[in-house]
Amino acid sequence: MTRKGALLFAAMCVLWGIPYLMIRIAVRELAPETLVFLRTGIAALLLIPFAAARGQLRPLLCRWRPLVAFAVIEVSIPWVLLARAETRLTSSLTGLLLAAVPLVGAVTVTITGERERQGGRRWIGLLVGLAGVAAVVGLDVGRADAVAVAEIAGVVVCYALGPIVLSRFLGDTPALGVIAASLCLSALAYAPFATLNWPDTMPSAHVIESVLGLALVCTALGFLCFFALVGEVGPVRATVIAYVNPAVAAAVGVVLLGEQVTAGMAGGFGLVLAGSVLAIGAAASNRRREPREDRNDRCSVNSLSA
Repeated sequence: MTRKGALLFAAMCVLWGIPYLMIRIAVRELAPETLVFLRTGIAALLLIPFAAARGQLRPLLCRWRPLVAFAVIEVSIPWVLLARAETRLTSSLTGLLLAAVPLVGAVTVTITGERERQGGRRWIGLLVGLAGVAAVVGLDVGRADAVAVAEIAGVVVCYALGPIVLSRFLGDTPALGVIAASLCLSALAYAPFATLNWPDTMPSAHVIESVLGLALVCTALGFLCFFALVGEVGPVRATVIAYVNPAVAAAVGVVLLGEQVTAGMAGGFGLVLAGSVLAIGAAASNRRREPREDRNDRCSVNSLSA
């Protein structure tokens, strides 16, 4: 991995590791629907002009049906479920549950008949990484809210189905255009709900900062950096950030919320790193054996954001 690739990878681990904390802060004073509207709307205002200037919106006009389906599955439904769940779940536990997306995605593409190579070493890396995430956040299912866990399960399913829609119906369209248009459509869809649930008083400074951070940094800047990362290291290696993000979320909780550092968290970081190395190495081997990049691998990268 080049220095640029390493810097982008580190940046993405942070940019998509802190949204869970920001969401948890924001939903203390904002309805989930209002938060989704603000996050998607502000990010769309930045990305739509950028995508339009590059001519990445026009090709989507004749694909509006799959585009709407992708926006609903990848943004509209999962982001509101995520916000609702975080009114009752900790950000670290949320990150752990979402770390199952790569595994659920692998099962989903197998069931639907999509072609994707899953070598034994890569599977081991994914499982080791998932075990590390569990140790990092100290999962305690007994205290988890069942409804909130079900909502996160819905997010995981949506994030697993989104790449399939993208691969089958939008695989040859510009990625930035798809994301920008999806954010815009989601913002328009949630505008009426946001109006009905608009807060009576001005939110606190921490909530406003969290909303702006989610929209500007984690969403707009995050996707731009992620596309640059994919271009630098390839889509398969880029997916490893799904295992580092929860570790970042746990670290943020320790620093900002004063959470206790446990032996499980310390050991979990080692497992996350080991799983990442195994997954990256397996992905690199697969790419050498198969020069032509798999479409499903190329498109699956859009399901790693919070």
